[in-house]
Amino acid sequence: MTQPQPQPGILDIQLYVGGKSSVQGVRDILKLSSNENPNGPPASAQQALAEAASTLHRYPSSDHSGLRAALAELHGLEAQRIICGCGSDELISFLCQAYAGPEVEVIHTEHGFLMYRLYAMAAGARLVCVPEAERHVDVEAILSAITPRTGMIFIANPGNPTGTKISDEDLAELIAKTPKTVVIVLDGAYADYVEGWDGGARFVEAHDNVVMLRTLSKMYGLGGLRVGWGYGPQHIIDVLNRVRGPFNISAPALAAGEAAVRDHDFVIQHRAQNNAARAYLAEELAALGVASDPSDANFLLARFASQEQAEACDDHLQSLGILVRRVGSYGLPECLRITVPDMAGCARVVQAVRSFLEKTP
Repeated sequence: MTQPQPQPGILDIQLYVGGKSSVQGVRDILKLSSNENPNGPPASAQQALAEAASTLHRYPSSDHSGLRAALAELHGLEAQRIICGCGSDELISFLCQAYAGPEVEVIHTEHGFLMYRLYAMAAGARLVCVPEAERHVDVEAILSAITPRTGMIFIANPGNPTGTKISDEDLAELIAKTPKTVVIVLDGAYADYVEGWDGGARFVEAHDNVVMLRTLSKMYGLGGLRVGWGYGPQHIIDVLNRVRGPFNISAPALAAGEAAVRDHDFVIQHRAQNNAARAYLAEELAALGVASDPSDANFLLARFASQEQAEACDDHLQSLGILVRRVGSYGLPECLRITVPDMAGCARVVQAVRSFLEKTP
């Protein structure tokens, strides 16, 4: 060797590529490629961010007590069992760092969020990909994949990029039949869009091996600040805090996050707006022959006749300034993931897809 070498597996990681935000020569952009809130963040969070500007010379709180207290109050949880991260992505990294590694198997589903694979590979773990059933997580397939080497199971619920949700009954079966030595991670990045659902918190309360992840990037519109959180058994949270850097979230992000979490009206209003627009967009696309599974998130997974048709439609949408997400890297090359915009944006998407189909033989 003539130069330093990384740990085995690191060079096998394919770099994550975010959703497009611009098209050369096109000005009127409708960005629907990253599942962002079309309304932006709450005004209360924007004000808190501005007020934090005068204290940028101070280090942030290392225990995130204000944000954890707000989350505990909102969701009826124990604050000491909440951990905050630089987005929920960082918490996925902590989990893999603490509970995966060489000879440890990490289970994910075939259309699951890419970061599960990337962070597990970075930890040197062995990936075990299990099939889904028509874009729905298959509990029996997961259970069949468990071996004595299994250390962790990642499940996005609702799924990304599928938008489909696992029932609590299926989750209960999975947890009951999984060895207690295996960490089960319930990633609820889109749980805020399911009215009246706790995102899996009740399973965390009842079991010593279940962790729930959430984020403020989607519903709360704080993707640019990177604020996520997790809830788990005390013994797991204590371990994760040992690998967490003391200042992993900036002071402005903590201030904006706490203000957003306390802005209950914003969530109620945006959830209603999103779910109404989502239903309209799904119905209108279906009328054009573009199907999608019922989604519980802030996006639809539009299915086309082939990969070629999906990519051609994406090219057409880009020419009109509409940016969606190709999901071939998720094993769904014939699909496009479309973030749900406001009603005007939905109408623009429908018209663009209609114009594409009308000119396609």
